[in-house]
Formats: sequence, structure tokens, C-alpha cells
Amino acid sequence: MRKMNKLNKTPSLIYLTLVTLMRLMFGFGWLLAGITKITGKSGEISWFQFPGQFLSEYLQASTLKPQVPEFYKFFIEHFCMHWVIPFNYTIPIVQIILGVFIILGFRILPSVLICMFMHINFILSGNMNLLSLTLYTSAFLILLNLDKTKLFSIEQIPPLSKLKRRRRNNIHNHQVAQTLSN
Repeated sequence: MRKMNKLNKTPSLIYLTLVTLMRLMFGFGWLLAGITKITGKSGEISWFQFPGQFLSEYLQASTLKPQVPEFYKFFIEHFCMHWVIPFNYTIPIVQIILGVFIILGFRILPSVLICMFMHINFILSGNMNLLSLTLYTSAFLILLNLDKTKLFSIEQIPPLSKLKRRRRNNIHNHQVAQTLSN
């Protein structure tokens, strides 16, 4: 009987490890995406060395692509092109921050949701390739297995877990007290 229990627990440990590994690789991908934009190591120019140059060219080229939806072309022409410099600095910095958060396992849900929002914008601008598809699919898999991705997570450190539980209980107690007073 004991051997049976050990066999049943082994796949779940392997599964937890694989899901956590996927989270770590997803975070590493976003971290590297931000770093390469700043350093220009991927064969492209550095976004910080020549502010706005790459992003302006990319956005202009995306308005010419037939696979980009018309509403998104309008959004690029009438909004994004006017805010190239802020986007130039914001995108890589946010990618680095989100990558670190996801690797550490800190605020995984909001981090992955922000990554998905950014990724949807990349896809809508015509940047659909195997890497984009892999990252987008990974984000959905992380969201579907959110409770299992916290194996090596900073949020699982006991003092932080207790603080999170205490905060959740305080919110619940406040809601109950508010309901009773009404």
C-alpha cells in the first residue's frame, strides 16, 4: 500500500517541477528580451543608445503589413507613433522587471497578465513567429496551473505566506463586518 502512494505522488512532483521550470524559463525569456533591447546584443541596435529609432521603424513597418488589423494600424498611427520615446524606455524596463518577478515567483498572476497584454500587442503589430507562439502558449499554461507554479516561489517563504494569509483574513473580516453593519 505504501508503494502505491509513493508512485501516485511521483508524477505530481514531476508535474510540479515541470510547471515551475516552465515559469522560470518564461521569466528568463522576458528578462532576456528586455536586456537585449537595452544592450543591442541580439544583432539589433540598442533601444537606449538610439532612442526611438528601432521602435519608430518597427511601428512604421507594421502599418504596412497586411496581417495587421486595421484598428491596430489606426492605433499605431494615431497613438503609438506620438509616444515612441516613452515606449522606447518603458517596454524594456517593464520586460526586465516582469522577468525578475516571474523568476522569483513574486506576484505571478499580475506579472503574467501584463506579459500577455504586452504580447497581444506584439502579435497584433504583426510579430507572429514560433517564439511568440511559444511564449503566448506558455503564459496560458502558467495561468491554468497558477497554484502549481509556486514550487520555488518567493511567495512560499513562510513569513511572506503568513503575511499574505493575514492580509486575506483582514479583508474577509472587514467585508463580514461591513455586511453585518448593513
